[in-house]
Amino acid sequence: MQLLKKLCLGSCLAMAAVAGAQAQPKVQVKKDAVQQKVTITIGGQPFTQFIFTDTMEKPFLYPIMAPNGETITRGFPWNPQPNDPTDHPHHIGLWLNYENVNGLDFWNNSYHIPAEKKKQYGWIRTDKIVETKSGAVGKLVYTAHWTNQEKANLLTEKTTYTFFVVGNNRVIDRKTELTALQDVSFPDVKDGMLGLRVAHELELPVMETKEYKDDKGIITKVKATRNAGVTGNYITSAGKEGDAAWATRANWCMLYGKKGGDTISIAIIDHPDNIGYPTYWHARNYGLFAANPLGQKVFSNGKETLNFKLARGQSATFRYRIVIASGKERLAMPVLDQLVIDFSEH
Repeated sequence: MQLLKKLCLGSCLAMAAVAGAQAQPKVQVKKDAVQQKVTITIGGQPFTQFIFTDTMEKPFLYPIMAPNGETITRGFPWNPQPNDPTDHPHHIGLWLNYENVNGLDFWNNSYHIPAEKKKQYGWIRTDKIVETKSGAVGKLVYTAHWTNQEKANLLTEKTTYTFFVVGNNRVIDRKTELTALQDVSFPDVKDGMLGLRVAHELELPVMETKEYKDDKGIITKVKATRNAGVTGNYITSAGKEGDAAWATRANWCMLYGKKGGDTISIAIIDHPDNIGYPTYWHARNYGLFAANPLGQKVFSNGKETLNFKLARGQSATFRYRIVIASGKERLAMPVLDQLVIDFSEH
């Protein structure tokens, strides 16, 4: 890959040369139709699983493992772990959906919604695992439908995941094409679009208990953090840090913190061809790390409005790169810069 040939500057260049001379670890992508999951390993070590069971309201990647073997995703609600916060039960692993699609809320749907209110929410139902491929680069392609409770379809989805290693860093590229089966509107709302809920240790300290209200008036309370092991921090390409990253535009945002004795870094990179580039970051201190290019009115305090729409038959593509690193220090800026350049060039 082009990226492997030109990665890093300065002292990083020597490390990249050594890494390039070594065989890249094999990425194995293995489907289990019975369990409705696809397991991805790197060099025989766990990386992530794609969960597409029809018992959940959307497909997602969970867990996601850093190079040092630490889990970067919150376990609750799929696999609760000690000290897991239990707010926002719709936050699970890594996913992509939106709060308002023709009035249906795909983002907030979960087991927590009462049966009599489920008709207000949308599902993403996986239709088919189209392709799995193992090698130096692993690949997973699936198709799905965005649908209502009566299984009337609004959108078709085709998503391609690629999984690979650069140096000691693990990379996930996601490309999702949405095609409208009827006229579809995505009004500007807060909750969307690519979402990741991180492990408790990687959250930012929450200084005071706060309540968050969704568009249906449902209130979720997030308690103040009293755990000294919570060490996360955000930084963006625009120079915003910590809580100041929320509701700002940048072409990448990185979360880093201590877990398992190492510094874990998670960078999400926006693609220049995406709608609304550079995206707004819906990056919360309590562990939600999301990119939302469509909620511009909310994040700009009404100065911008998008109200994105697709006419029947039209398509839109969303591409993101997720980089996971572990080590004594956070991911070096020259390495991240090169990952951004490579992503933007293809």
